[in-house]
Amino acid sequence: MISQDIPLVELHRHLDGSIRLETILELGLKHNLPLPGKTLDTLRPFVQVTTPQPGVMAFIEKFKWMTGVMVDYDSCRRIAYENVEDACKEGIDYIELRYSPWFMAEAHGLQPEGVVEAVTEGIRTAEQEHPIRVNQLGILSRQYGPQIAMKELEAELRYAHEFAGLDLAGDEEGFPGDLFRDHFRKARDAGWHITVHAGESAGPESIWQAVRELGAERIGHAVHAPEDPALLDFLREKGIGVECNLTSNVQTSVVSDYAAHPMRLFMEKKILASINSDDPGISAINLRYEYEVAAPKAGLSPAMIRQAQENALLTAFLTEEEKTALRRKKSTGA
Repeated sequence: MISQDIPLVELHRHLDGSIRLETILELGLKHNLPLPGKTLDTLRPFVQVTTPQPGVMAFIEKFKWMTGVMVDYDSCRRIAYENVEDACKEGIDYIELRYSPWFMAEAHGLQPEGVVEAVTEGIRTAEQEHPIRVNQLGILSRQYGPQIAMKELEAELRYAHEFAGLDLAGDEEGFPGDLFRDHFRKARDAGWHITVHAGESAGPESIWQAVRELGAERIGHAVHAPEDPALLDFLREKGIGVECNLTSNVQTSVVSDYAAHPMRLFMEKKILASINSDDPGISAINLRYEYEVAAPKAGLSPAMIRQAQENALLTAFLTEEEKTALRRKKSTGA
């Protein structure tokens, strides 16, 4: 269960994977888009995962129905606003929303800079109207290659003050992290924090590279980390956070079932692992589900779940003063 005396923090949620089914339908009908269904019930099987997919990239295919309705900047602004509103309804106190502006812009020929501006406007408006704190994380989508990734990074850096950090996501096997060393050097020079999807489709070497060469302070997924015991020791000793995504890892067939997920091992090894929702709009779950259903299925004890909630705050891309303020707000209910 979620502990009420600790701020509820979400560190790994893709904004472009967290779109309401109702919004996809409404925007699709409004703009006469070729949706695979014209009602919520007929659309749902195409957007949401109902059975495990044969890999990460098959799961990512579901995104096309989400980015497909980002026809203009107003749509991006609305989707960002609703992301924050939905997170607040879940009881989340602080959330880091990550997205790839190039990925969001591609379907309808938008400009990545315009996407960032619209998303920022949507998030800030929602923040003003709801009791929640939000930070943005930029994503570089591996599958576009390093040249496009540099253009994407440049678009994000134009709004550098709006981002807390940078992430690398997408086709981990096809586009290894060493292609993006220069990109992450620029991000670090800008003062950004670094998190990297690694050890999801590739092995421990991908995690080592992310930490040593890209400067990762947190790792997304890290499912294959247990294959290298020395890596587990390193993650613990260096305080590298691990953003666990239980349900999505089952749905992408990265693990066979919840019981096979390494998060329990991470907790036993005192690694700073946290519980996250990844892509709620695709997985048809939310953060509460991950805490209350997925975590117990993964073998986490109540004490481990509480520690995971604490770990999320500990590894959040916030200053110590900001973390203290979140704790104070939670304790006073202010």
